[in-house]
Amino acid sequence: HLKQWLHLFRAIRVKETESKCTPHSSYFKNNFSLRHHSFIFDLWEEERYTDGSKWRFLEHKGPVFAPPYEPLPNKVKFYYDGKPMKLSAPAEEVATFFAKMLDHEYTTKDIFRKNFYKDWRKEMTSEEKSIITDLNKCDFREMSEYFKAQSEARKQMSKEEKQKIKEENERILQEYGFCIMDNHKERIGNFRIEPPGLFRGRGDHPKMGMLKRRIRPEDIIINCSKDSKQPKPPPGTKWKEVRHDNKVTWLVSWTENIQGSIKYIMLNPSSRIKGEKDWQKYETARRLKKCVDRIRTQYRDDWKSKEMRIRQRAVALYFIDKLALRAGNEKEEGETADTVGCCSLRVEHIKLYPKLDEQEYVVEFDFLGKDSIRYYNKIPVEKRVFKNLQLFLENKQPEDDLFDRLNTSILNKHLQELMDGLTAKVFRTYNASITLQQQLKELTSEDSIPAKILSYNRANRAVAILCNHQRAPPKTFEKSMQNLQTKIDEKQKQLSAARKQLKAAKADHKASHDEKSRKTVEVKRKAVQRIEEQLMKLQVQATDREENKQIALGTSKLNYLDPRISVAWCKKWSIPIEKIYNKTQREKFAWAIDMAEKDYEF
Repeated sequence: HLKQWLHLFRAIRVKETESKCTPHSSYFKNNFSLRHHSFIFDLWEEERYTDGSKWRFLEHKGPVFAPPYEPLPNKVKFYYDGKPMKLSAPAEEVATFFAKMLDHEYTTKDIFRKNFYKDWRKEMTSEEKSIITDLNKCDFREMSEYFKAQSEARKQMSKEEKQKIKEENERILQEYGFCIMDNHKERIGNFRIEPPGLFRGRGDHPKMGMLKRRIRPEDIIINCSKDSKQPKPPPGTKWKEVRHDNKVTWLVSWTENIQGSIKYIMLNPSSRIKGEKDWQKYETARRLKKCVDRIRTQYRDDWKSKEMRIRQRAVALYFIDKLALRAGNEKEEGETADTVGCCSLRVEHIKLYPKLDEQEYVVEFDFLGKDSIRYYNKIPVEKRVFKNLQLFLENKQPEDDLFDRLNTSILNKHLQELMDGLTAKVFRTYNASITLQQQLKELTSEDSIPAKILSYNRANRAVAILCNHQRAPPKTFEKSMQNLQTKIDEKQKQLSAARKQLKAAKADHKASHDEKSRKTVEVKRKAVQRIEEQLMKLQVQATDREENKQIALGTSKLNYLDPRISVAWCKKWSIPIEKIYNKTQREKFAWAIDMAEKDYEF
């Protein structure tokens, strides 16, 4: 409490002594709030380490591991070639992963089935391998029905049973879900280790169906301070390693077996360090706004350079800026997915359409981007870009690099020279945020709250399309749309009936002119008004769902859009912030909710 009051005293001093204010302290001069003073001061005013350290003291309890496998009851059978077959525990566990996904489209895909079967055989005994030789002869239906019944039973649990589970989860959260970092108790983000299962991936990922192995203590690297109480591994086990690296913010790490990538347990997005990192990211993008015209002028001039490497760099930067393409980092060793970014595009990924009559010069892109999501776009480009691309394609085969004198490192080194902290990713953040701000200005009008939220989602959708944030339509999409249409039809019938009643009430009042009939007209008018509003809300909801069924709005909202734009928009149009951000998102962007006023400009 003493520390909090010292923070408060310092805040008052900042407010009183304008000449000593840091650039970020102006917030306090206009928006001083006792309720948020501790968070804001921790974020902006606390002393920063100058040696690259992120912390001096870090203590936590380590991860929570997935529970051990529970064998199926004897009554639940697996069948091979029509006959029941008892599987060994390792083989049975992997079989249950497939059974749980039996109704999913994934299990019908050849690559998924092939990868699953290959990894499943590795878990079988030699006898099981000799018997199970064809996945098509395997019958997982009884297993699948068992898990469906279990899921239904969980839904039907009593309040007391649910409360017991809730209390246990809360106990685990309090024990493992927080750490002490320097003088702060910080919430940990993902302290539970993901259970084993089958890898899905996004798009047509070549590794879908492979077995995600169970993570054990021997796989885990713990990071904490030397003078902390170190996490204890489960009895009879040991950690792979215990480190004391205060130059990083992760608490736990391990290497997953599918992509060979390193996974981390880190602080919750609402933590002080995460909030500051977010703020810095968007401030860097705002700095780009001030010099983006100069950079654009320069890369346009570079299209005419005598050096081929400079021309390639300039054209690539044009695409990263115009299309918000990822730069395309080099893949890890062993990664088989043929995914590319701008710098790693090959000849086969583009087609050129020369100008005919009054038409424009057009470039067609078709490649697999991050997470094997297809990027397809056909765009008009400036003449010099088109002519340069023709030059880059000369005497090359389809599998040759388009930008053969460029890579991500070269590009980012050049960007650093143009602006401190500038990378290709900053362009993506800048263009996403500026697009949202422009779209909100164009689309928002003096409509109802549902209509304004539709405008917001349309603005967000424009960003998601720019960033190629796609998703498969939800499995329940058609059914949910049918249910929504049923509600709309019912509401339209109610409106028709209400209008008839209003018309009859008006006729009665015209004939009698008494006070009672006048009040009846007023009641009926309000009823019509209320039903009209309800109908409009449902219609807006239907439009919103239909437009966004294949677009993922969440990715850009969480990672590329300066949250202060959304907060300012909410304040300007009197939209409750919870209509735009859910509870988790509000915690993540607490700094922006505190900071942004309705006139904020990115």
